[in-house]
Amino acid sequence: MRKYLKKLRMNRKIKLPKLPNNWEIKKLSEVCPLQRGFDLPQNKIVRGEFPVVYSNGILNFHSEYKVKGPGVVTGRSGTIGKIIFVEEDFWPHNTTLWVTNFFGNFPKFIYYLLQSLNFEKYNSGTSVPTLNRNDLHPVEVTIPPFPEQQIIVQILSIWDKAIEKTVTLINSKVKLKKTLMQQLLTGKLRFKEFVKSTKRVETRYGKIPFDWKYPRIEDIADEVSDRNINGRNIPVLSCTKYEGLVNSLLYFGKRIFSKDTSNYKIVRRDQFAYATNHIEEGSIGLLNLLDEGLVSPMYTVFKTKANVYAPFLYKVFKTELYRHIFEVNTSGSIDRRGSLRWKHFSQIHIPLPSIEEQKKISACIDTCDRGIKLLQQLADALKTQKKGLMQKLLTGKIRVKV
Repeated sequence: MRKYLKKLRMNRKIKLPKLPNNWEIKKLSEVCPLQRGFDLPQNKIVRGEFPVVYSNGILNFHSEYKVKGPGVVTGRSGTIGKIIFVEEDFWPHNTTLWVTNFFGNFPKFIYYLLQSLNFEKYNSGTSVPTLNRNDLHPVEVTIPPFPEQQIIVQILSIWDKAIEKTVTLINSKVKLKKTLMQQLLTGKLRFKEFVKSTKRVETRYGKIPFDWKYPRIEDIADEVSDRNINGRNIPVLSCTKYEGLVNSLLYFGKRIFSKDTSNYKIVRRDQFAYATNHIEEGSIGLLNLLDEGLVSPMYTVFKTKANVYAPFLYKVFKTELYRHIFEVNTSGSIDRRGSLRWKHFSQIHIPLPSIEEQKKISACIDTCDRGIKLLQQLADALKTQKKGLMQKLLTGKIRVKV
């Protein structure tokens, strides 16, 4: 092998990476030949003990299996580049490529080896990402001896466990925040200093504390329709379901708005904007990142009055309950044509405690958000560390002691 590499360097004048002792360069087909997954007819989807692996993960279980584990699966059509390790016997769906023949290599090592490949380079699809196994099989990879493979797997598994625990903690925190929001924003859970009565009153969408108000939006906010008539160069914003208002160019990576923004609406700090035709999806945002921005003429912009703390109201709007309320009001009348304009939006009622209680509720939820954000940053850092370590371990730049 080393004579071959030396000859290749001389003939092609290509500087190849130095290969560690006892390591080999092999084609992927010689290490883990990939097979195409199998169809799963709808009438065969029944609850069972064997996992069915799709391109984006294990989605259900079946009473039968197609291949014996352990195995490694990646997406063939749809989601590509996601690598899944399956210990037990399983059914690889027809959207996947799978391997169970590892030619004497450590199965979990092959799992990490495939993770290190850039599958986007081999994407043969257009609108739907697609992998062709014949394009992958000639790819050359470096293979260490079996004992070294085991140690590499042990090291990378430590990072996987840390990432898994962090992601589990993030999911728990997200569930906790959702429960906390439901209870705080409806007054089921309150801070003692604000409780004047334990009595609750019935509303159309549930009970709220007796001492809270239940005004229409038109009583606590006013529509704003300032236009960019001077054509000022102000960032154009888009409203997203989960992130609220975002810089359109940065978020989408391209211009999706008109070059002429003179008819666009101006939204200022602490003002709201929502996509009039997509409010039922939860597309409403509060501007808190910039002093002002522009939104499409199809958006509705409004600002709150003095007795309302805008971040509190925004949290109310982002609950699943109010997404449902927006959906009901959008489709509730024929003349609305799939949109919710200010005339009808402003008639929706809002549970409203005192301004002091609004601020404390909002601050409590913000604390949850900060905790989730810190954990997400930790998870991202662990993934970056693992990626860098994997690159060095799988190429022999860092050697392990066997």
